[in-house]
Amino acid sequence: MVTPNTELGYNSKVEGGVIVSRADAAINWIRTNSMWPMPMGLACCAIELMAVGGARFDIARFGAEVMRFSPRQSDCMIVAGTVTYKMAPQVRRIYDQMAAPKWVIAMGACASSGGMYRSYATLQGVDRIVPVDVYVSGCPPRPEALLDALMKLQDKVRREPASKRLLSA
Repeated sequence: MVTPNTELGYNSKVEGGVIVSRADAAINWIRTNSMWPMPMGLACCAIELMAVGGARFDIARFGAEVMRFSPRQSDCMIVAGTVTYKMAPQVRRIYDQMAAPKWVIAMGACASSGGMYRSYATLQGVDRIVPVDVYVSGCPPRPEALLDALMKLQDKVRREPASKRLLSA
């Protein structure tokens, strides 16, 4: 029988029931593990975005399963698909209605750079109207690529000062 080593684990007698941390670390941990995405499915990439919410890819592992269709209840906009000039003011309006802090993921070639559409009607990248934090390449990108982008965004949120986003928004 193996006796567990209590010296390596958490010992409540030594710690006294107190956990010490920096406020930035605690706030960023909360923000990282409870992102509520605002899905902006504008074209074919939206199908891959929907797949991420399913059981096979399970975005819930990353604390982002609560897809909110109200900008006031979300903090991460995922722009999936082609943004036309006609749709651009609505995308910007929804972004402006989101509470700070807020982040944006551009999903797919069309959202990132206009994709194969070089026409008068297509916006050549959503970063012309909203600040993008993470780009996902592909046409359409695999659901795993969106999960990778979410992990990169979580790393970015984990590293930044908690008060920085509130002051800049």
